[in-house]
Amino acid sequence: MGAMNTAGDVLFVLLGAIMVLAMHSGFAFLEVGTVRKKNQVNALVKIITDFAASTIAYFFIGFYVAYGVGFFDSAQALTVNNGYELVKFFFLLTFAAAIPAIISGGIAERARFYPQLLATFVIVAFIYPFFEGITWNGNFGIQDWLEATFGAPFHDFAGSVVVHAMGGWIAIGAVILLGHRHGRYGKNGEVYAHPPSSIPFLALGAWVLTVGWFGFNVMSAQKLGDISGLVAVNSLMAMVGGILVALLAGRNDPGFVHNGPLAGLVAVCAGSDIMHPLGALITGAVAGGLFVWTFTLCQNKWKFDDVLGVWPLHGLCGAWGGIAAGIFGTTALGGMGGVTFMGQLAGTLIGVVIALAGGFLVYGILKGTMGIRLSQEEEYNGADLSIHKIASESVME
Repeated sequence: MGAMNTAGDVLFVLLGAIMVLAMHSGFAFLEVGTVRKKNQVNALVKIITDFAASTIAYFFIGFYVAYGVGFFDSAQALTVNNGYELVKFFFLLTFAAAIPAIISGGIAERARFYPQLLATFVIVAFIYPFFEGITWNGNFGIQDWLEATFGAPFHDFAGSVVVHAMGGWIAIGAVILLGHRHGRYGKNGEVYAHPPSSIPFLALGAWVLTVGWFGFNVMSAQKLGDISGLVAVNSLMAMVGGILVALLAGRNDPGFVHNGPLAGLVAVCAGSDIMHPLGALITGAVAGGLFVWTFTLCQNKWKFDDVLGVWPLHGLCGAWGGIAAGIFGTTALGGMGGVTFMGQLAGTLIGVVIALAGGFLVYGILKGTMGIRLSQEEEYNGADLSIHKIASESVME
């Protein structure tokens, strides 16, 4: 029975890894549909090569930084417990690789290819696993300090802060250092729209992400015996809350509507295992409105040219999710308990500070050494022709 249980755990986590791996195609098509046609090929190539670079970085460095586990023993040693540690690595790798996939959407259409690939390696090898290890492995005693100070450790079941806020806050540093796309804003404050190239591709990407998210959240239990239907239903409720509020706040705009479920799912990750479904619905609804409102502010007033709105979607909605777990996860509001508002706020702020500092550090060094931006001519011609020497029409034919 013990062997069967172990094998079941391995299969459970492996299926979760495959579902989250599939989400990366969702990241790709969400970006393909949002960028202009001359940058579609680049979006596809970035996501798949960033995943490859992330795998190397996390296998050799990142997983050890987070958990103190390496993979340099014999194959026989690695297959202990049916190779559970290996599939755990695979599952958590798909989370780690989401960081550069998130960043990719913010810096689209004007970032150089190889400096971004190098940034991906450094972020997944060092910056992301540094905070991952703090939260999910108790590194450096910070969780113990939070529990002693605020009555509970920082709770982030499936990565509202560890994955999404980290990705979004790293991305905003890259977006600011890159500057806006040529022709996006006028000298006198005018805003010139660059509309999505394909709503069907954008919608496809959103749907793939949404479906895969149930693996992202539910399989975060990492043991078959710890699976919880509460996580699945909370994810569902947050998803629909995000959709409906984004529909209303975004005035039927299809881009907002299809980002609505993603905003809700980002926010519910942290507390999906402890909230009541009504709390999850409210969490997702707030996230849907937060995304629409802050995306509009970023693009039109603050003039942060965050192409896919990854800072509002992942950075802000992720931070809200970390805090929301400390509200709707409490027993007073129907939750399972084991969290405090101040503990969640403090843990979220720690993650934001690490991500923001890491983003400016990595992209600042690359900007000062290699350069991170395409020339104006390359940007005008599009990343597809400038970097990959082929246009999307040729691919589609």
